[in-house]
Amino acid sequence: MTLLHATGVVFEGKGVILRGPSGVGKSDLALRLMARGGELVGDDYLEISCPDRGAYAGRPVMRGPQTIAGKIEVRAVGVLSVPIRLEAPVDMVFNLTPPTTASALERLPEEESYLLEGIEVPCLDFNGLEASAPEKLSAALKIFT
Repeated sequence: MTLLHATGVVFEGKGVILRGPSGVGKSDLALRLMARGGELVGDDYLEISCPDRGAYAGRPVMRGPQTIAGKIEVRAVGVLSVPIRLEAPVDMVFNLTPPTTASALERLPEEESYLLEGIEVPCLDFNGLEASAPEKLSAALKIFT
């Protein structure tokens, strides 16, 4: 099992990991995805494993740590209790970039991958603070997964 500093959401039936340094907008984007029907798996930290049996055998699976389950930080507001999905397979990883480097993102990026528990998962550098971020994330899921 790996502990990853990230936020996990199931959006449009796909397991999404939002990675990046503190303050880059992981929880903010998760809140916007949840407002569009997404389900929180975990905020701030995720436990990643790769089961060898069961429905998710051979796939990386994310879970929120029990100590912070059902909580999401709403910056400048407080900690909010929300319903969660206990676990979900990971379909894509989004590396959120600080606003100062977001303009350097590729207009038409090549497909990249991120290694989770020995399994390659599609990955994309991403500006999570753009107003259109939820719609762009939805498009990326359709293109890369």
